[in-house]
Amino acid sequence: MNETTRLFKDFISLALAHPEGPAVARAFDRTLQFDLADGEPFYLELRNGALTVNDGDSGLDWKYRDWRRATCVHTTGRVLREIAEPTVARMREEGTPLSGILYVGLMLTADGPKVLEYNVRFGDPETQAVLPRLRSDLLDLLLRATRPGGLAGAALEWDPRAAVTVVLASGGYPASSSSGDEITGLERVPAGIEVTHAGTAERDGAIVTAGGRVLNVTALGDGVPAARAAAYAAADVIKFDGRQLRRDIAA
Repeated sequence: MNETTRLFKDFISLALAHPEGPAVARAFDRTLQFDLADGEPFYLELRNGALTVNDGDSGLDWKYRDWRRATCVHTTGRVLREIAEPTVARMREEGTPLSGILYVGLMLTADGPKVLEYNVRFGDPETQAVLPRLRSDLLDLLLRATRPGGLAGAALEWDPRAAVTVVLASGGYPASSSSGDEITGLERVPAGIEVTHAGTAERDGAIVTAGGRVLNVTALGDGVPAARAAAYAAADVIKFDGRQLRRDIAA
């Protein structure tokens, strides 16, 4: 058993040993998996999210707006065996070994996970619900990934809490977007909440909207309900004209 395979098995065993922890075994229609590679795949995490503008998955598709950690053990294992490992192996065989992030966008179907897209980067806003939980040194992992076999012996340390990210979007999005609307309340966001600026700008000393997906609000909590409550409580103190957010994320 090589070191990468051992790490895969250790992660899956940990998830199986904590079925009532922050891992949420729920089959969504669409999900994605992050893998880090140094020529061999090294599993990071599986994510689930909501794609549409309105509650209940209705309305226009505005890509991945809101994310939560939702590691489904059986899906994770199958994605590794049938998708991630063969993909990285084939790239190595072609003489173009992957060093870095493999982002696998998936559709979960009755016949199992199907690949919708590949990227070689972290995704936005998916990553906002991943990195706040990562306690390992990300820079060290990325540097090790640049060397063949550099991830051998690496171990991932995660915060055991669940993470929920809610996206605040501008008026009219996704059909259009509104720019220049002043954003207030950022100074009132509670400590421990991470607010990532996605579509903002500074104008005359004020922070204003400058795109469709404006802010990502991420909270950690002892379980999904706690993380969800904290994320929404923080999101609700942030105001701007036309603000949009779904109310059923991680519900």
